[in-house]
Amino acid sequence: MALNQNHIFEDIDEIKCSIVEKNCTKQRCDFLKALLEHNNYKVVIKNTTNAANESITETIAETYTIGVTDVTFNYIKAIFNRELKAQNGNTVTPDYWKQINAESDDKKWYWK
Repeated sequence: MALNQNHIFEDIDEIKCSIVEKNCTKQRCDFLKALLEHNNYKVVIKNTTNAANESITETIAETYTIGVTDVTFNYIKAIFNRELKAQNGNTVTPDYWKQINAESDDKKWYWK
């Protein structure tokens, strides 16, 4: 059991993982997978789309849970300790992680 809500553990396909994000879109999942693999984490993804009522004819957006096999990984700690690197070599900032900014910039600190 996690000590706080920001550090969740779960089994994904029978692999113990530290959960990075739940209910994310395919685009978000692809972004996080590329970023985490660039930082040498083994990523595990599970399609979590759940159609509770099969009679619904609307298209249900697919959602995913993404985790890493390193159970000590905490994305908040990794971001604010500046431990993650983007593909361009710069440090991952909170805005880059949230995909607010398309590029990570070492010259801009998150508190300014």
